[in-house]
Amino acid sequence: MSKKFYFKTSTTDNKAREGTITTPRGQIRTPAFMPVGTAATVKGMLPENVVQTGADILLGNTYHLMLRPGSRLVSDLGGLHKFMNWEKPILTDSGGFQVMSLTKLRQISEDGVRFKSHIDGSKHYLTPERSIEIQLELNSDIVMSFDECTPYPCGLVAAKKSMDLSMRWAERSKQSFGEHEGKALFGIVQGSTFQDLRRESVEKLLDIGFDGYAIGGLAVGEGQEKMLEVLNYLPGLLPRRLPRYLMGVGKPSDLVEAVRRGIDMFDCVLPTRSGRTGQAMTRMGAINIRNARHSKDPRPLDFDCKCYTCSHYSRAYLHHVNKAKEIISSTLLTWHNLHYYQFLMEEMRNAIKLKRFDNFYTDFYNIFNAGDYEPM
Repeated sequence: MSKKFYFKTSTTDNKAREGTITTPRGQIRTPAFMPVGTAATVKGMLPENVVQTGADILLGNTYHLMLRPGSRLVSDLGGLHKFMNWEKPILTDSGGFQVMSLTKLRQISEDGVRFKSHIDGSKHYLTPERSIEIQLELNSDIVMSFDECTPYPCGLVAAKKSMDLSMRWAERSKQSFGEHEGKALFGIVQGSTFQDLRRESVEKLLDIGFDGYAIGGLAVGEGQEKMLEVLNYLPGLLPRRLPRYLMGVGKPSDLVEAVRRGIDMFDCVLPTRSGRTGQAMTRMGAINIRNARHSKDPRPLDFDCKCYTCSHYSRAYLHHVNKAKEIISSTLLTWHNLHYYQFLMEEMRNAIKLKRFDNFYTDFYNIFNAGDYEPM
C-alpha cells in the first residue's frame, strides 16, 4: 500500500464520478459516506459492526475531542485509531461548525474564537493553528482547515466578511499543517448562497493549495432547493484531480442529487441520530418504527436489505424494543441505517461504472416516492 495520499477518478457519467482515495490506512471508495464518530465512537455501534456495513472511513471531531478526553491524552494513548479501535482512515472536522452551532458565548476575532464549553462552561480558545495541532495529535488521516461556518440566513456583507476570515484562516491552517506524508489537508469553500462569494472563495483556496476541497456552509437551514442551486455550479469550479467533500449532508435524496453534480464525499449524523429516535431509512423512504401498525408485523424493515438487523429481526420486535426503551433498539436501527447508506453509495458507484446513473436516478425516486409497502 502506498504511503501517499492520492485520489483517482476511474469512471465518470456526466458530472457523477466514481473513484478511489488511497491512504496509508486503506482505500476509500468514492462516492463515499462517512459515519460520524463525533466523540471517538459511532453511537450505538461497535467498530467491527461499522466495518460490516461497508464503511471505509469515519469522521471524528476536533471540538468534542478537545473538550473530552483531550487530544494530548488520545495522542499519549497511541492516537485516535488505536484509542477507538478503528484501523481504517479517519477524517476530523476542524471544530468550526460546532463552535458556531453549540456555543452561545463566543467571541470571534482575527486570531480565532474564544468560547465556553457547552458541557461545563469552561473557557477555551481555538485558532487555526490550535485546530491543526489537535487534529495532528489525534493522528487524523484527513485534516480540515479551520473556518467559520457562515450561518443561514446571512446578508451579503456579513457573508463576505465571514468568507474572507475563513480564507485567511485557511492560509494559516496550511502553514500550520506543513508537510505530513500520507496525510491530507482539505480547504473549505464558504460564501453562503452567494455565487460570487463562492467563486472568490474557490479562487483563494486554489491559490493556497490543498489536497482536497470541501463545501461548507450548506445544510444549515437553507433547504435542498438552495443547496442544489449552489451545487449546480460549485463542484465544477474545483479541480477534477482532487476529491470534493460536501460537509454535513444529508438525507438520501441529498446524497443522490449531490453525486449527480460531482460530489465525492459526505458525512451526516442523520442515519445514527434517526436510529436513536426510532426512524429507519429504507429504499422506500423513512419508517417510523414507533407506529402501532408495526406492532404485529413479522417482516423485516426491507425484504431486499442484507444488513444484520433485517436478517435477524422483525418490525414487530423492533417496535417492541423501541417502545420499551431498550438500548438494543438504537443499535439495531442504527446498524440498519448505516448499512442502507453504504448500500446507497455502492449502488451509485456501480451505476456510474456502468454509465447508467440516469437510470439509477429515475429508479431511486420511483421507489423512494412510492413509500413504504402496506402492512399485512
